[in-house]
Parts: sequence; C-alpha cells; structure tokens
Amino acid sequence: MVKRAAVILIALGMVGHVSAEGIDLLARFEGGIGVIPVSNVAGPANPDGSFPNARLNIVRGVNPAGPWRIADLRAEVDTFGHIKVRGRGLLLASGNSIGRNANQSVFATLICEAAAPFVEHNTTISVPLAANGDFRIDDTLSNDNGEPLPSECASPVLLIRSAGNGTWFAAGIPSLGNHG
Repeated sequence: MVKRAAVILIALGMVGHVSAEGIDLLARFEGGIGVIPVSNVAGPANPDGSFPNARLNIVRGVNPAGPWRIADLRAEVDTFGHIKVRGRGLLLASGNSIGRNANQSVFATLICEAAAPFVEHNTTISVPLAANGDFRIDDTLSNDNGEPLPSECASPVLLIRSAGNGTWFAAGIPSLGNHG
C-alpha cells in the first residue's frame, strides 16, 4: 500500500512538473531596485529648477515617486499575459515616514518596447502593501488600447506603481537567462 501511494505521488509530481514547464514565459524578473527620483543623466530637467545637473528618473514615460526601497522582487509573465509578482519590503527610503509603507496600494506594469511609443501592460487589480512592505499580485495584464501582449519581450521593464497616482516605486531586474 505504501509503495502504491509513493508511485502515485511521484507520478503526480512528474505531471505537475511537466505542466509547469509547458508554460512559455514572456519575461522573468529576479530582484528589484527601489526608485531614486533624480539622477545625473540626460533627461527632462526638474520642473522646479532644483538641482540643475540632476534629471527626473523617468522610466519609459513613467514618473518616479519619492525614494523607495525594496528588499526582493520575483515575477513571471507568461505569453498569455498571466503575471505573478512577489515583493518584499517595499518601504519609504526617506523622510519622517522612512521604513513605512505609507498606506500604499500597488499594481504592476510590463513594458516591452525599448523606444517610444511605449505600450503599458498593467495588472487589472491593485493590492495593499503589508505593514512590512510585502505584497503579492496574481493577475492578468491588459492595456488601454486593447493591444495583445507581444510574442517576444526583448527589452522587458517591470514597474511596481502607486495605485493612487501611477508613479513607480520599484523596478524588477530582468532575468535574461532561459525563460522556459
């Protein structure tokens, strides 16, 4: 009886493994970078004239929030647009509320184009940050134009954004290795 149960469990495990590998991934992200709102690179000047050599850290047309940090971010997007994101420690990195989540809710945006015009593929839901900045998103991407996801995403950018004003808090680090 024990041998039979073991054989069934092994068979089920192999079927689960095969079906998981059968999904074609469009993009995978391992690790995250918190936003630093200004940089010393070319780009639009700060609108208030402050820091004349600094530029807003706009990523593919999306404005930055204030300084935020993220401890870890993992995400996978399949070719059907299903996205799973797990973020840890997305918290304010400056000011009087440093180390807090500012009662924010977030959504994810995938952009595949390396040059404008950029098409933003967004999750349809937003999720609140836990007190420690952790969050999970399990959703499907869509966009305002009704355009489908591209069949390839050679230059993927994943942004974690504010549900309130759409600014970005963190970006995923693309895993450029084997997606399958």
